[in-house]
Formats: sequence, structure tokens, C-alpha cells
Amino acid sequence: MVLSRGWSLFLVGVGIWTWVIWPRFAVAIWNDPRAWSAGAVGEGSPTSFLWVHALLIAASLVIGTTVGVLGVRGWLRARRPR
Repeated sequence: MVLSRGWSLFLVGVGIWTWVIWPRFAVAIWNDPRAWSAGAVGEGSPTSFLWVHALLIAASLVIGTTVGVLGVRGWLRARRPR
């Protein structure tokens, strides 16, 4: 299957968007008192709130990276003469 340039750019955009949004969300989760058993940032052990969000963030970054790579490959393939 060959992606059009438009869809390839869309996929690259989704990959970039993923890397812009999710690391910022990770910082917000880290700084949330609910993420720590002592109720203060960085004190006590991590709670399930932190672990669940860390897993979601990691999965989203992997999926976003994969989508972005597919977009780049599609863009390069669409540029080649047939």
C-alpha cells in the first residue's frame, strides 16, 4: 500500500503531536500529589495513579512514534517515481 502525501503528512503530524503533548502530561502527573503515597511531590512511594498514567504515557509515545515513522516512510515512498 502506498500512502498519499496528504495522509503521510497527517501521520507525521500525529507523531509530532504525540511527542509535544505526552511529555508535558507526564510532568503534570509527576507533580500531582496523588502520584505519591505521602501526598507531597517526590515523597513516599509511587501510587497506582502514577504507575497507570506512566503506562498510558509510554504506550502513547510508542504508538505515536510508530505512526510518525510510518508517515515518514509513506512520504518518502510517495516522492519516488513509479
